[in-house]
Amino acid sequence: MKWLLPLLLPLFMLAASPAVQASAADQVAVPVGGRLTEATLYGLPGVANKKLSSYRGKPLIINVWASWCSPCRQEMASLSRLAKRFHGKEFNVIGVSTDDRIDDADYFVKRAKLGFPAYLDSRDFYNEGMVGAKSIPLTVLVSADGKVLKKVSGALEWDDAEVVKTIGETFGMKLR
Repeated sequence: MKWLLPLLLPLFMLAASPAVQASAADQVAVPVGGRLTEATLYGLPGVANKKLSSYRGKPLIINVWASWCSPCRQEMASLSRLAKRFHGKEFNVIGVSTDDRIDDADYFVKRAKLGFPAYLDSRDFYNEGMVGAKSIPLTVLVSADGKVLKKVSGALEWDDAEVVKTIGETFGMKLR
């Protein structure tokens, strides 16, 4: 047993650190079926900061991404086409970048010409942790009242007919 103490001591010290405890509190992911809590979304240049609750009243698709993430970049065009196709009438689409630098995220957004608002998760990964983005891309489908309905890990062609049908079924609506 004495041999185990040197191995476990660094873990105990890490767990006792106030910074780690505060960060861990923010990292509790809302499960499917749970409701998202309030959060501030920090807009990239040209996009105003918003409260997450301002998107209530209509279903929401949240895509967590980063400019350095190849699968994230690959799916952005289809997410943009999806957002433009439905014009926010049936549901809204937003992106939350996990980039450490706003310049990196902004450069990517400008080049991609996104059809939806993009925000930066700059509060110690609060939003990223809330939705449970342990890997990206992660797309979360949220009901009009803030309930997490589905989490999709990995890149998809979001404007594909079958995917649009699944989105409609998830939101309980017929999408054309």
